[in-house]
Amino acid sequence: MAESNFVDYVKICCRSGKGGAGSRHFRREKFVPKGGPDGGDGGRGGHIIVRGSKDVWTLLHLKYRKHVIAEDGESGAGAKRTGAQGQDEILEVPLGTVARDFETGKLEFEITEEGQEFVLVSGGRGGLGNDHFKTSTNQAPDYAQPGESGKEEWKILELKVLADVGLVGFPNAGKSTLLSVVSAAKPEIADYPFTTLVPNLGMVRYRGDRSFVMADIPGIIEGAAEGRGLGHRFLRHIERNSTLLFMIACDTKDIRVEYDILVNELKKYNPELLHKKRLLAVTKCDMLDEVMTEQMKPTLPKGIPAIFISAVTGMNVDRLKDLIWEQINQG
Repeated sequence: MAESNFVDYVKICCRSGKGGAGSRHFRREKFVPKGGPDGGDGGRGGHIIVRGSKDVWTLLHLKYRKHVIAEDGESGAGAKRTGAQGQDEILEVPLGTVARDFETGKLEFEITEEGQEFVLVSGGRGGLGNDHFKTSTNQAPDYAQPGESGKEEWKILELKVLADVGLVGFPNAGKSTLLSVVSAAKPEIADYPFTTLVPNLGMVRYRGDRSFVMADIPGIIEGAAEGRGLGHRFLRHIERNSTLLFMIACDTKDIRVEYDILVNELKKYNPELLHKKRLLAVTKCDMLDEVMTEQMKPTLPKGIPAIFISAVTGMNVDRLKDLIWEQINQG
């Protein structure tokens, strides 16, 4: 996916349809000159609906659609005929999309399943026809309800990548290289910071017909939780991953310090992230021998499963997939 085509945030103005007016009709036939009221109800105004779709991977199709307008309902008619309902506007979005109110920032719903639907802005109700207002003392009511007005509201749609395992690390930790080796994804790879500017998803095949989804997400820098670098734009994509794979290069000055910085950024952004399962991969280890590896083990963070890998040579990559599979399938 081209970087320019990955859109994970849109702000749109939504206007639902106005409800149709109820009818003030009276039954008039050749042999029934003074029939009673038979005005039908107005049709409901169209909703703005959000629907989850596995065929959509980005919010690009909504980026330039700043106004979404649903159809008005039609008025009722005689013979108790209800007016046609206004056509709903359905917005298909990727799984992992969150809807918020722009004014309050309040979370309204999350789309996590194929075909899941929520009403983003509801259409106005149709007015009741005069048939509803007849009584024993008022058998010819000459009034009906107008349709309810539609609503105009600004909404935010925000995508949070859905994956089984998310790769967490500083720029140039080898995340994109690993994803390109274990899946068919083709992220941009180069020897400079922030090569990855948008999340990349890859399907990783694992022993037989099993598989899991891995997300390569733009690298963290210190201060990301306050918005430095790619800031919140990056961190929100970690929220939906069941397991976090921390990746730190073996030539880092102090692996434990770098790990603590990464964990601290996650904690400042959302403390709930610390409850996720974690693994540590020490990357770019193709130049290390067994003696150097043993010397490094005491310097690693405590309480987290760790493995030394090289995506370039394939060193321990299969063992890493075993560890990931065990983590994501733990109860």
